[in-house]
Amino acid sequence: MKNIITEAQHQIATYNTRRHFLQKCMSGLGAVALSSLGGCHSSEFKSKNILPDNALTTGSPLHFPGKAKNVIFLHMAGAPSQLELFDYKPVLNRLDGQDCPQSLLEGKKFAFIQGTPQMLGTQAKFKQHGQSGAYVSDYLPHFSEIVDEVTFLKAVHTNEFNHAPAQLFMHTGSPRLGRPSMGSWITYGLGSDNQNLPGFVVLVSGSEPSAGKSAWGSGFLPTVYQGVQCRSKGDPVLYLSNPSEVDPYLRKKSIDAINAINKQEYQQARDPEILTRISQYELAFRMQTAVPEVMNINDEPEWVHQLYGTEPGKASFANNCLLARRLVENGVRFVQLFDRRWDTHGAGPGNGVDSGLKNACKYVDQPMSALLLDLKQRGLLDETLVVWGGEFGRTPMMEARSGADFKGRDHHGDAFTMWMAGGGIKQGFTHGETDEIGFSGISGRVHIHDLQATILHQLGLDHERLTYQFQGRDFRLTDVHGKVVKEIIA
Repeated sequence: MKNIITEAQHQIATYNTRRHFLQKCMSGLGAVALSSLGGCHSSEFKSKNILPDNALTTGSPLHFPGKAKNVIFLHMAGAPSQLELFDYKPVLNRLDGQDCPQSLLEGKKFAFIQGTPQMLGTQAKFKQHGQSGAYVSDYLPHFSEIVDEVTFLKAVHTNEFNHAPAQLFMHTGSPRLGRPSMGSWITYGLGSDNQNLPGFVVLVSGSEPSAGKSAWGSGFLPTVYQGVQCRSKGDPVLYLSNPSEVDPYLRKKSIDAINAINKQEYQQARDPEILTRISQYELAFRMQTAVPEVMNINDEPEWVHQLYGTEPGKASFANNCLLARRLVENGVRFVQLFDRRWDTHGAGPGNGVDSGLKNACKYVDQPMSALLLDLKQRGLLDETLVVWGGEFGRTPMMEARSGADFKGRDHHGDAFTMWMAGGGIKQGFTHGETDEIGFSGISGRVHIHDLQATILHQLGLDHERLTYQFQGRDFRLTDVHGKVVKEIIA
């Protein structure tokens, strides 16, 4: 204790010397002057961006009544091929093995294709399903039974053709680092329905996506809004449990003492991140009780485990789908699932759009279908928006990086398929169409910013009005673009 007091006295003495001021603070004076010129410390900026005492308090929709309360975003990291799953193109089968026309290659950028590639017919078998007559391949037998619950977006397009930038673009509206993710924007706009759980939870099966944790970061928003990554195996959150010989009473007293110091520091520095730190300490304490209960799938009845194909105690996409249902059921606003097994370049055996993609589908087909059925039977699908897709699609021509035997497709951002369900979205509907080989959208094209605007709209948020001032200007998820896809709204 004596050493701590002595160190504190030494620090105070140091801060009050001219030497410290000259060594440490001179560059800061220039920064203060520059920020004042940029308007970064105006009274308007402070009033808009200082966090309330509880940053995740429940609030009514910011702009108008929304049809959805929660979002579950199922991201297939690596980009599944739409031509083997949803976008049936008989003409492409007839062109199989022929040289790609030069008109398709001129002015286009590809990640790996070089020279003149050959066209590659679909490797799956398609049938029409449900009353809607939607085409779904035999790679997804479970999903084919519930196609009447979803809306297909057949002509989605993006600006990016490499994984990390495209994933960032999908989730933050920008291909570069530093922007807040969609889940962060939504919890910033709407708060949370459960003060004992994070408003934004991330679940990963396999390794992290190429974009890393930036895909669920809070960017320039206060860090209280960033996604909290939970695990489906072991402790849901690392260091959630108290150390040995530390009981909840002692933990609470420790947090109270730390936050008393933080509040004093905030009164001096007026840094909003200190308020975020206070909020996170309080949330972490409440999570110690709430998270283990919500994340424990062992108490689910056996029929639920059979429905999803879950195995308690193992990390899997199936477990994460069941956890997603439990999280939204308990008021978590935005649940993000990443599954990384979809990069089917044909770089070797088992990596093509034949056996490689088919095996990947086996991991997700049953649980994602079960998720929709489970939400519906519990009366949650009407208020939960479920979104499925990758960061881009795949080319109708073969990549042939390692020869023609492995049947791989390259990255393709001009046209790919995503689907949405619940949350006020039409059932059994298809929006958009691609050309006869699935290369470009010819009607109903949906840009990534349009998708983001539509998700926000279903939650009662106007994407043009949900802004945050940073570095002297207002930012938003959709940048200066985006329009709501009204054709798919029920």
